[in-house]
Amino acid sequence: MSGLISQDTLQQLFLDARSHNVWNDKPVSDEQIKQIYDLLKMGPTSANSCPARFVFIKSEKAKQKLKGCLAEGNIEKSMTAPVVAIVAMDMEFYEQLPKLFPHTDARSWYAGKDDKIFDAAFRNSTLQGAYLIMAIRSLGLDAGPMSGFDSEKLDATFFPEGKLKSNFICAFGYGDESKLYPRGPRLDFAEACQLE
Repeated sequence: MSGLISQDTLQQLFLDARSHNVWNDKPVSDEQIKQIYDLLKMGPTSANSCPARFVFIKSEKAKQKLKGCLAEGNIEKSMTAPVVAIVAMDMEFYEQLPKLFPHTDARSWYAGKDDKIFDAAFRNSTLQGAYLIMAIRSLGLDAGPMSGFDSEKLDATFFPEGKLKSNFICAFGYGDESKLYPRGPRLDFAEACQLE
């Protein structure tokens, strides 16, 4: 590693970045989506398990399928976004461990152990969803993650075979900065952290 990243990069990824709800009418290409995935897939997960699966919704037909699963307050921002990603978790992720973590029998840590499967799938797909947001921002786009949806309905609609379960969704594209709410406060170090 070469040391600290630039202040401009910190501004883009963290300090100036916002969660967007209103989108400019500018498309996101399939190539940009592939670039986003190629970045996020490099983020660390437990035993390199990579349990997240992504559905990138762009077409009007797919958006209409999604619409019926959304909470009322998330419909407009999702329908007008160039892309909405479903961040899902593969409940059989451990079947990929012989490929992804080949130096030991990591599959046996999970196979047949439902609690361990869920914990690892949820924790690590959430991490990968965060990497998705940072990859989106790193390529000059804006993200609007949300959890207001009917997960059972969404899973039945998009994952009827039952192997995948939704975690959260994330709209993305080019946000309209003029429509942002004032930034919410954050907890100070002393309120959220302790040094021991």
